Amino acid sequence: MQKRPDVVSRTFAPGPGGATVTDKDGNVLTVPAGWTWLKAGDAAHTRRVKAVADHWIVQEKKGRKLFVRGLWASAVAIEKIRLDLQAERSTEKHARKAEAGARRREKVQAEYVGNFVDAVVRFLAFHADQEALARQMAERVADHATPVGSGTVARTRRIPIEKRAEAAVIAWMRHQTTAYDTMKIPRVKGKRREVRRMLAERSKQLLERYRRGDSIPADCPLKLALAKD
Repeated sequence: MQKRPDVVSRTFAPGPGGATVTDKDGNVLTVPAGWTWLKAGDAAHTRRVKAVADHWIVQEKKGRKLFVRGLWASAVAIEKIRLDLQAERSTEKHARKAEAGARRREKVQAEYVGNFVDAVVRFLAFHADQEALARQMAERVADHATPVGSGTVARTRRIPIEKRAEAAVIAWMRHQTTAYDTMKIPRVKGKRREVRRMLAERSKQLLERYRRGDSIPADCPLKLALAKD
């Protein structure tokens, strides 16, 4: 769908309630009459509405991340496009296209998971005696880190896959081989980051034992984590 050149698009933060938004200066604005809310989630619906109707995008910052919650736009435009999409998606042609797209995405995902597992194995670089364990651990890490939409570092393309693999291993070990999940960390700025750095160093020291081929005791936290179903 071709975008109308005169469409006005503005971006706001959520309002205090109801049909309101908050601008960058903290002012609360009421949504224009005749507009309704379109929740984020249906990319095609959102894209078409943004192409033909004036709209207000609502996004919310959580920590360092910015989340688009949806948009406000003409109720007439939103409903018309919803009905158009509903008609298109009910056709056999659309079903075939959707099925082909799903197969293509599954293939891409399978290839990425395989490449990610290999990258984790390379990062682990375990001694030859522990190669099978390295592969097992890599698959466990990938199961956690690579699902589409997981939001983990493994899904970002901003850093090389080798760095993604390293970060994913450290994150997995933090939850599986340390007491991080049950720690009571003071709500002091920078304290959680400090704890994570400390645990990351411990995890790296533990990995070195496997790289050297040291004798691994039965109560090794990594060994116990990998023994779980």
